[in-house]
Amino acid sequence: MRENREKSNENRTILLRCSLSLSTMAFFSAHKSATAGIPTSTSSPLYSFSNSFSGADGSFKWLYTTGAVLLGLLVLEQTVYRVKKRHLPGDQWTIPLIGKFADSMHPTMENYMKQWNSGVLSAVSVFNIFIVMASSNEYARKILNSPTHAEPCLVYSAKQILLPENWVFLTGKTHVDYRRGLNNLFTRKAIGMYITIQDAITRKHFAQWAKDFSSSHQPIMMPARYLNMDTSLRVFCGDHIPEEATKEISDKYWLITQALELVNFPLALPGTKVYKAIQARKIALRWLTLAAHRSKIEMANGAEPRCLLDEWVQLITDPSYTGRRDFSDHEMAMVVFSFLFASQDAMSSGLIYGFQHLVDHPEILAKVREEQDRVLQGNLDTPLTLELLDEMPYLQAVVKESLRVKPPVVMVPYKSTKAFPISDDYTVPAGSMLIPSFYNSLHDPNVYPEPDEFKPERWLDPTGLANSSPKNYMVWGSGPHRCIGVEYAMMNIALVLAIAANSFDWNHQITPKTKEIEIIATLFPKDGCLMKFTPRTN
Repeated sequence: MRENREKSNENRTILLRCSLSLSTMAFFSAHKSATAGIPTSTSSPLYSFSNSFSGADGSFKWLYTTGAVLLGLLVLEQTVYRVKKRHLPGDQWTIPLIGKFADSMHPTMENYMKQWNSGVLSAVSVFNIFIVMASSNEYARKILNSPTHAEPCLVYSAKQILLPENWVFLTGKTHVDYRRGLNNLFTRKAIGMYITIQDAITRKHFAQWAKDFSSSHQPIMMPARYLNMDTSLRVFCGDHIPEEATKEISDKYWLITQALELVNFPLALPGTKVYKAIQARKIALRWLTLAAHRSKIEMANGAEPRCLLDEWVQLITDPSYTGRRDFSDHEMAMVVFSFLFASQDAMSSGLIYGFQHLVDHPEILAKVREEQDRVLQGNLDTPLTLELLDEMPYLQAVVKESLRVKPPVVMVPYKSTKAFPISDDYTVPAGSMLIPSFYNSLHDPNVYPEPDEFKPERWLDPTGLANSSPKNYMVWGSGPHRCIGVEYAMMNIALVLAIAANSFDWNHQITPKTKEIEIIATLFPKDGCLMKFTPRTN
């Protein structure tokens, strides 16, 4: 009987629904008939009511469909992330769409260390870009030395700023052959010529520093950057660009540095960092192209080489040279532009921390000065040469140790060009970003006891732990894309610190931000390193 009652209720429900449907149809049918003889002004509201009813139903369907699609995309995003991540340490779920974008906009060493310490390989996602972080020396070197599986991508905006045809983005044999030719620009003979230019430019800047820094503490970050830019431009271009060009390029290049942070708004819309960097690149390349053109003319007229461009032009016009010869002015300018990119920020970071480490360790600064007095035989105004620098092992150890404690670059982004079996139990998916860490290798306590301490002496023993583990010293990277100007950069930092030690008494104003790190493509002290320089009295 209960079943009969339920069946009866069900039938009544069906009948009621049919009745309502018929009534509704009849209502609209009646009104439709009635409106046939009613004036237009009277029939419009009824017609609008019918349309709004249909419109509301359509809007609901549209909202429902949109919501379903968005939900499906979110589920897909999380699923793809989990499938790619597999067992790697990292967030179990990624924040929809943006992932770790907020952390990337304000990077800190604390957050990086947390990620690195989570595992030798770990995963993170930013704007649906799947990223594998490698913290161990083994995996970092494997990424850097696997050109068939990974290529440098720097940051997302790098090709927009540096131009996609720039040689730094070449891979394989093409890159090897191109680099082989450029290696000739950093021979000992060439560097011997460059050091003369560096010495003169550094002393010119220090004459100005003696005025600017003698009465109060000032941040040296931007003056040191300008010193480096002026030095590099004169080494690379000589007098082929005017004085005002060095200042303009230096000022504009800071815009490029800011745009090459790990995460930036990717579209080059007016007002964005990437847009401003592209405009800065255009200005720099215009001057550098002019320099290449003028160098070719002077060298064709029999002039002696006075800068890197002159060395290059002489090299490719030498009848005995077997490498590539057909370099346009624009292509040569792009190469010099890439050298500026590599030298400017990395050398500036290394130089500023060199000042900070020495001034905060007066006993080490005193040893540097003792070595200078001995090698220069008391004549501290003697222009430095490669031969003189070779007699300053303690100064070289100071530079090497300073770069180890605070490496200018803590990691370099790569991109997997195909599935990359990086370990026995994990394969990096094709198209993923790979970020090998240099910092952990440089702070490995098994290689560098008390790794956070500034101890130049660790480099003085040829058989010591530090010198016996060259694979850990990853300041300059590793593999086919290792920094091409290592000797040039090391020499420049050493020369500047040596002349400053001979010329000034140093004083450092410590602030709460002195030990905090600002990550702007490279590392800098957050307070800019507040220094006071007065003429040396002792």
